[in-house]
Amino acid sequence: MAATDERLRGAAVLGGTEKQPQLGDFFPLVAGEQAESGEAYAVKSPYDGASIANVQRAGPATIEAAIAGAAAAFETTKRLASHERAAILERISDAIGARREEFALTIAREAGKPLKTARLEADRAAFTFKVAAEESKRIYGEIVPLDWLPGTENRVAHVRRIPLGPIAGITPFNFPLNLVVHKVAPALAAGNPILIRPATQTPVSALKLGQIIVEAGWPERAIAVVPSSTETAAPLVEDERIKLLTFTGSPAVGWDLKRRAGRKRVTLELGGNAPVIVHSDSDVAYAAERVAWGGFVQSGQTCISVQRVYVQASVYDDFADELLRRVHALVVGDPLDEATDIGPLIDDAAGERVEEWLEEAVAVGAQVLTGGTREGRMWQPTVLTGVADELRISCQEVFAPIVVLSPYDDPLDAIERATTSRFGLQAGLFTNDQRLIDEAFERLETGGLMINDVSTFRVDHMPYGGVKDSGAGREGIRYAIEEMTELKVLTFNGTRRL
Repeated sequence: MAATDERLRGAAVLGGTEKQPQLGDFFPLVAGEQAESGEAYAVKSPYDGASIANVQRAGPATIEAAIAGAAAAFETTKRLASHERAAILERISDAIGARREEFALTIAREAGKPLKTARLEADRAAFTFKVAAEESKRIYGEIVPLDWLPGTENRVAHVRRIPLGPIAGITPFNFPLNLVVHKVAPALAAGNPILIRPATQTPVSALKLGQIIVEAGWPERAIAVVPSSTETAAPLVEDERIKLLTFTGSPAVGWDLKRRAGRKRVTLELGGNAPVIVHSDSDVAYAAERVAWGGFVQSGQTCISVQRVYVQASVYDDFADELLRRVHALVVGDPLDEATDIGPLIDDAAGERVEEWLEEAVAVGAQVLTGGTREGRMWQPTVLTGVADELRISCQEVFAPIVVLSPYDDPLDAIERATTSRFGLQAGLFTNDQRLIDEAFERLETGGLMINDVSTFRVDHMPYGGVKDSGAGREGIRYAIEEMTELKVLTFNGTRRL
């Protein structure tokens, strides 16, 4: 499908990606040094295919050096005092803030994220480290009385959380900075070394972050950033010196990694197929405004992007009108243009997949209310209706700027349709009916339910994760720290007294 909408604009306020200088040459970061492997590849802009950086992949020897260094560094990091960890995390947060525009431009160029959205990602990353600095001082234990049985008088247990050990994080392209931060910040807060394997398409933000972490005073061997092939990265998954693997990406890859991980802990954030329910008692205009943001921000390439919207029939037409008016105002174009709301999909394969799913739906009766066209990787924001639940564009993760509208009469039916999915990350519900809220919270199989907001809502310190094919474990700094620490018990026998 060829796009003809005039909203597809190519000229950029900053002069266009073709006029931007390359970001430079980048190397794996191991033990505070650049590790040259000789195997380089070009990182290319999703928007126009321009080469923006040259990155060397880590080879097997580099991966081994990174793991061995992390294992040795654990003897240091596990003994760092809370105030030392907090101070380092504060310095990292401040450094990201000071380099906000640099990070935003890097994100926009390597991920195709609109510049104004990329700035928000940089802000979130700084905030996430700020939260981690606070939480590093709040890794509390507890005192448990043990005198519950005869013969256990005067006994008590002290329960503490201790660092787990070296952690491996594998991160996706869609948040090349903040999703890396969500692996790194809690690991540092807990006193663990960490190795990051960033997405092949978007490694530059992670490599820049790694250097900041070293400069902030974190032990050099306790941080590694190793862009690498899937085969070369296998020890990050399989090596027993790694005590936890944290992965964000596709379900097929994630569950296979868990199978291969052996005895180590594994946390998985694997995407979604997010539903939103708009009930008749809600503020329909506000709901439409939030869906217009939640369904199309970052071209729909977020795990909690709004994909399915169930609207009570009595307000369906009003909601559709309000939504379409807002969608028509969205600007598609160069991510470096300050006016752009929607940039490209990450690669050609993504664009072709979405086109195939859309054509499949239209062929069996789906109606395109707006959009439905693309030019290469650039998709017009698309709203569909009349889509059967079993079609791929409805029941699988579309990861594109596409929203499917469906009317309902009975809210319990809407809840049932919303939760009939192999995914269960987050959902949204617009209503002021407490009974409906309680029913939805009870019945929806998701990791989170957002009331009077869309599924896309996330604040970085809240618990975040899903059920079913959406993964296992939780992110959000305090909750990730729990995954990255081990409980250890010390008991006291107070029976023998002076």
